[in-house]
Amino acid sequence: MKVEVVHWRCAGLDVHKATVVACIRLMADGKVEREVRTFGTTTAALLELSAWLAEHEVRHIAMEATGVYWKPVWHILSDGEFELVLANAAHIKNVPGRKTDVNDATWIAELLAHGLIRASFVPGEEIQELRVLMRTRKQLVREQTSHTQRLQKTLEDANIKLDSLISDILGVSGRRMLEALIAGESDAEKLAALAHRRIKASQEELQTALHGRVTENHRFLLHLHLRQIDGLAALIAEIDHKVADQLRPFRDALGQVSTVPGIRDVAAPAILAEIGVDMSLFPTAAHLLSWAGLCCGNNQSADKRRRTRLRKGSRWLKEALIQSAWAAVRTKGTYYRAQYYRLIARMDKKKAICAVAASMLTAIYHMLTDGTLHQDLGADYFARRSKQSRTNRLVKQLVSLGYHVEITPTETAA
Repeated sequence: MKVEVVHWRCAGLDVHKATVVACIRLMADGKVEREVRTFGTTTAALLELSAWLAEHEVRHIAMEATGVYWKPVWHILSDGEFELVLANAAHIKNVPGRKTDVNDATWIAELLAHGLIRASFVPGEEIQELRVLMRTRKQLVREQTSHTQRLQKTLEDANIKLDSLISDILGVSGRRMLEALIAGESDAEKLAALAHRRIKASQEELQTALHGRVTENHRFLLHLHLRQIDGLAALIAEIDHKVADQLRPFRDALGQVSTVPGIRDVAAPAILAEIGVDMSLFPTAAHLLSWAGLCCGNNQSADKRRRTRLRKGSRWLKEALIQSAWAAVRTKGTYYRAQYYRLIARMDKKKAICAVAASMLTAIYHMLTDGTLHQDLGADYFARRSKQSRTNRLVKQLVSLGYHVEITPTETAA
């Protein structure tokens, strides 16, 4: 079967760390001509690539999403009059055998010419910058958590059981005691006296927990980890200040997303950094859910559907949404809480929370599309929607218990 040619003058790029292999595919008078060249990845070399493509009047260019190496190529070529397509490498795997960079570039050009490449979502430059900042912030928070765990491990090694009595050892009381330990104080009574009066634990319990065997090596490690935690906190504060500046053009969208239960100061910018504010790039909410990896894959054969796992998607977005979903579930009187407890009656908690996250992302899609704020459906939404089915279920339960049930609706119910 002959596949129709969509783009008559196009190019495929095989991007690597140090080189870019480019294949131009031109079609004239029913004949296909190809030319392959290799360029460096320095700015000068990429500008030369751009000029070479423009010289051959190429308008459509496709490349693979290979790590971060595609980004500088994309940024420089986007300044020209090209239509760029970023392809998922898993979707355009070459035919097995004779694997070379030249073959890869030629294969990408061939797929693009026939319109067989599904473009990946690439947000605007402002959103990309915001995305890098929010992802860096997340990584710094993880490092901070790791150092906090190492600090707790050092305390355990010194037989200091402080974390069993204080929920936050880096809070006001915990820091006072840690700094005193680092300074050389070993008297449990004096250390316990540093606790804030609101600490629920008694002085006797604190003294018992703080009576340990602290060596100079322990004090050195505690000092080291505390400095790292404070240094990371300062870096996170700098990122937050930078993010606040970059969010000014998106203040309205940020306000809309922040009205969703469970989404607040950190989650809202993180979600916007992943999906952007222009929902026209996703034809429907289902396309956004698919890209985020919050829907199941499709596995159907011979009229039989098989259960599948969630699709692979943006792990950064999925993580932010699932954390927000847990916060929404803990918020009383919300639709998401009702949805979660309705779902866990027939599925496990992980699947239920993913379904709640998908509902939240669907709401965000429509909010950003229509420019509206979040309107919660209410905790009684399912009861209102399925009154008859609920009545039938309750009647069935009573019958199973041995009762004869006759239903007579009241005037109010009627």
